[in-house]
Amino acid sequence: MNKQEILAHLPYSKPFLFVDELEEIDENGVKGSYTFDAGLDFYKGHFKDNPVTPGVILTETMAQIGLVCLGIYLSGTAEGGLPGHVMLTSTAIDFMKPVFPGEKVTVTAQKVYFRFKKLNCTVQMTNAAGEVVCKGTIAGMVTNRMNG
Repeated sequence: MNKQEILAHLPYSKPFLFVDELEEIDENGVKGSYTFDAGLDFYKGHFKDNPVTPGVILTETMAQIGLVCLGIYLSGTAEGGLPGHVMLTSTAIDFMKPVFPGEKVTVTAQKVYFRFKKLNCTVQMTNAAGEVVCKGTIAGMVTNRMNG
């Protein structure tokens, strides 16, 4: 399964798609990027007169690139299977720096394990200067359908 096929299988669309590009992906991890458009609606109220990307959106970006893309890749390459959907089950994220409107971030994830349809990864997000914005662990379940 190639990068474009993985992106085509993502169950998101704008304005809730936080993946612009997959740079690398294999059975051990993934690296991808996203640029936060200054026109995204959540910047209007977070924070007033000093917009910052909400932590929940940073977490979602790490989940989409570092968990969902990797889960689609792993499930789609496992014994010729069809790509599954990946449902987030847990996160433990530490935030170090703010991300402002217009910033490009890069997410790198390393697979800790993928067994019994459960994927666990370490994830890290960096800004354009290479500084760590946030990092932690994220896990999810690969399913055949969105409802279970």
